[in-house]
Amino acid sequence: MLRESGKVPEAIAAYRAVLAEAPNLPDSWYNLGWLLRRAGDPTAAITAYDRAIGLNVSGPEEVLLNKGVIFADDLLDPAKAQDSYRAALAINPGYGHARFNLANTLEDLGDREGAASEYRTLLQQSPSEPEPLARLANLSKIDSPDDELVVQIQSALVRPDLPASARTSLGFALGRLLDQVGAYDRAFEAFKNANAQSLAARDPKQPDYDPARQDALVAALMSLPAPGPITPTSTGALSPVFILGQFRSGSTLLEQVLSAHTAVTTGGELPLLGTIAARDLRPYPQSLANLSTARAAELRDVYLSGVALRLPGASGIFTDKRPDNFYHIGLILRLFPDARILHTVRDPLDTCLSNYFLHLSHTQPHALDLAHLGHQYRAYQELMAHWKSIAPDKIIDVDYDALVRSPELEIRKVLTFLNLPFDAACLDFHNSRTPVKTASVWQVREPLYQRSSGRWRNYESHLGPLLEALND
Repeated sequence: MLRESGKVPEAIAAYRAVLAEAPNLPDSWYNLGWLLRRAGDPTAAITAYDRAIGLNVSGPEEVLLNKGVIFADDLLDPAKAQDSYRAALAINPGYGHARFNLANTLEDLGDREGAASEYRTLLQQSPSEPEPLARLANLSKIDSPDDELVVQIQSALVRPDLPASARTSLGFALGRLLDQVGAYDRAFEAFKNANAQSLAARDPKQPDYDPARQDALVAALMSLPAPGPITPTSTGALSPVFILGQFRSGSTLLEQVLSAHTAVTTGGELPLLGTIAARDLRPYPQSLANLSTARAAELRDVYLSGVALRLPGASGIFTDKRPDNFYHIGLILRLFPDARILHTVRDPLDTCLSNYFLHLSHTQPHALDLAHLGHQYRAYQELMAHWKSIAPDKIIDVDYDALVRSPELEIRKVLTFLNLPFDAACLDFHNSRTPVKTASVWQVREPLYQRSSGRWRNYESHLGPLLEALND
């Protein structure tokens, strides 16, 4: 009952009490593992799941799937994630969830053929499943708008039984394929329909994008007093570098470049700052105005403890690449007075269009509408100008177009800002095996290219609402 009511700490305590008296209950170990992950303790969750498996829990493939997800998403250990998924498939070769997650992990690692093979197996086992088809299309290269994959997706999209969520995935995949072969008008129509289906599939409880609410949030953040000199009481071996900006502005590329440097550990899109803001700093952002030195130190330790759980054994510089952390720069400056912030920027039209063409989470509702994309972008620009006015020495812009045009010059600028020596390996970042868990997974597996610069011109005739909003 405690678990169902969302009382996670109380439920964990209850399961521990039961297991102290009766340690041979596999289902209780399984439930404890499930709760521990939700409580933010993935290592303890793995231990609990292992106890459940050792006690012959029923449905061990599901437990192995859960372990794989923890290794992939929480502990950033793709090798152990693969081992878990393959162990689940050894028990039940038809277990689609395990095969799908295995394929996804292979994608993260840049193993295009391995991932495609798993998606094809899924389609053989369940030919009517739309998501494997969409994923296969997203990692495929085609030469013609009449390619077999295009035909397959178009056939799937006319099925009357297809839910809106599936139409969304297939629609974005279709748009990507058509864009790839220069069928731009057809591609835009596919993306437009995909965004409409995404809106239809959204949870009714998820709020719409509200320009007035966005303006109020930016105004509240800009009204905060500039942070005073704060010296956290805690010292540690970890030193964060925050990579932030708009989605699709080059943040994944920049992190992948830095991942090749011997002195940098990559953390990916860490949710920690947003969690601290929502959980520990209510009302946010107003509470930042009265954040004490002692409380700042406590929250800094909370953040670093979360990093240590996700990156066990890491030391020195690590990257926190969460693009929308631009909302939390006021918090960053209070918790980490010496932090370095890399702000990725790109042509506004290319950035907004790339977001419109991406199946983003419904937590980014502005991306479903061109006018809303333009409004959100202007609000973001205003906020970033404010942050740079109060902390000009903490933030540098890293321009995507400049990076792909003159990579060594831009990389040297970034490394100098981070007080790091130049490392030629950063120029060969595409050979890195660091997992990439964003939509840019395939772009950053290639050497730098300039074909995405000015991409909006292919769609100029469709961009009236975006152009109007950006020029407002």
